[in-house]
Amino acid sequence: MKHKWKIVALAIAVSLIGGYVLITYLPLGHESHREEQKQLYTCPMHPQIVQDAPGECPICGMKLVPLKKEEKHREKKTMYRSTMNPNEVSDKPGKDSMGMEMIPFEAGGEDDEIVTPSGLAPVTITREKREMIGLSLEEVKVRPIRKEIRTSVRIVPDETRQYRVMTKVSGWVEKLYVNQTGQFVKKGAPLLSIYSPELLSAQQEYLSALRAGQKFRDGRDADMSDTMNEIGTAARERLRLLDISDYQIDRIRSTGKIERAATLYAPSSGYVTEKTVLQGQKIMVNDALMEIVDLSVIWGELDIHESDLPYVKTGMPVEVTLSYWEGKTFRGRISFFNPFMDPDTRVLKARVVIPNGGLVLKPNMYGDAKLSYNVGRKLAVCDQAVMRTGVHNYVFIAGKGDLIVPYEVKLGVRSSDGYYEVISGLKGGERVVTSANFLVDSESSLRAAFKEASGAHTH
Repeated sequence: MKHKWKIVALAIAVSLIGGYVLITYLPLGHESHREEQKQLYTCPMHPQIVQDAPGECPICGMKLVPLKKEEKHREKKTMYRSTMNPNEVSDKPGKDSMGMEMIPFEAGGEDDEIVTPSGLAPVTITREKREMIGLSLEEVKVRPIRKEIRTSVRIVPDETRQYRVMTKVSGWVEKLYVNQTGQFVKKGAPLLSIYSPELLSAQQEYLSALRAGQKFRDGRDADMSDTMNEIGTAARERLRLLDISDYQIDRIRSTGKIERAATLYAPSSGYVTEKTVLQGQKIMVNDALMEIVDLSVIWGELDIHESDLPYVKTGMPVEVTLSYWEGKTFRGRISFFNPFMDPDTRVLKARVVIPNGGLVLKPNMYGDAKLSYNVGRKLAVCDQAVMRTGVHNYVFIAGKGDLIVPYEVKLGVRSSDGYYEVISGLKGGERVVTSANFLVDSESSLRAAFKEASGAHTH
């Protein structure tokens, strides 16, 4: 009997020792399950730093803080998703906003993921937290898009309104009626008088032809009269070609006297910008005596940058203002583009024709120019909602409930009132985050880093 109790006691001892060994040395479950329960730590300033133990950030030295464990819902539910826009989901079968049949999928499992830009993840922000951080939303809808281009402009003379006064005979300047540079002259005003033997000879020839024609007309020799009339007409045309006006020629004909000096008159109203002649000076054929510029219409030279070239067209209206003259606006239209880009400044010169009432604009002035390009009514998103990375643009869209989803967008023209044309990535009626974007972006980046770290530890 005693022998049997010894055997039972020995068996109990062996069982206790074996249980102790199993509890102490064998794992409680699958290793991945143990790793799932581990607390992870991250840097508040560098969310890409994730460790499984407390410590300091290797980048900035800040103390690592615990990461909140992400709750995973494994309950399966049949949902329906658009084939064109993965973010468009519904709990009932039907068609999406494009009219396409939506396809079913199992929601609540690991495959229930929204397509987001790299490095970002959807976040949940409650109403209370939204009010705390000042988060606001704005609806995406169709708006008029008008692009404004602002650039500098330099005022230059209209080359088609520049006149050079020249002489077609040799002689001497007897009198200067305009004797200073910058003087304003009206069209037809006398500029200077010239004594020229060649002009005297041409006048004498004209008078002789007139007298001979009159003599033969009185003698009733019709043939000779016609011949002399032809000679008289040719002599008159020669005077005109020597820049003698019709008024002067008629005066010579009516008085029958040769005029010693011929007068040159202003071809247009304008300012004398150059004068190269003095009174008493001998002048030769084709000498340039004066230059007159009409400033009633001037040109403006615009600097158009390469990025603005697709929106600037010939005939586009331009508004020109002067920084020191508030409320004064000059309006013109683009008439010409230089065919060559400036290799140093990387701008293209465009010419705008501007009426210059009151002659306020002066050559070599500088002003500001504004051009407007009407894109039309387009789907638009507020520029405050757009996050730019230099390569991609994305916004945060309000999903169902408290969900905020990052989504990549393709943008077009930016309007003058702060809206971007939406080419793709958004549809009308969606609401986007327009304030507290950086806080949402930080939370989204942190959530993406946590997911990546959790996946790395799990596998």
